Amino acid sequence: MSFPVPRPGLVIRYSFLWSHERAKGAEEASKDRPCAIVVAVRKTEQDDLRVIVAPITHQSPPDPKASVEIPAHVCRALGLDGEQQWLRTEELNSFAWPGFDLRPIPGTQGRYDYGMLPQELFEKLKQAILARDTAQRRKITPRD
Repeated sequence: MSFPVPRPGLVIRYSFLWSHERAKGAEEASKDRPCAIVVAVRKTEQDDLRVIVAPITHQSPPDPKASVEIPAHVCRALGLDGEQQWLRTEELNSFAWPGFDLRPIPGTQGRYDYGMLPQELFEKLKQAILARDTAQRRKITPRD
């Protein structure tokens, strides 16, 4: 099994830990889910590769500004189920790549990624996260 090269827009399977789970003392997420890589960076050549991911969920958030809807054709292209899906922007996880919480996609032979978000959708995600960051209305949960 080899891990994909992490790059912004890549959708991976990951054990995403929500802040409310962490607040209750959880160290492990309750479920694995698709997540989009938002940032993949090394501060120096000696540092670990750090990744920040946004979760994909079926549950629409109460605040419409806290998500970006994924069009049905993109869900199909990525191999996600037929239900409506959202990229959430108010909660993110950060970790050293590949970390302990990267998961293989069920039914595959050790594949960890679904594919890339279209550039236009990734730009919407990025702008929505930056807007939340400016308003100080997003949380990043470190996972290592």
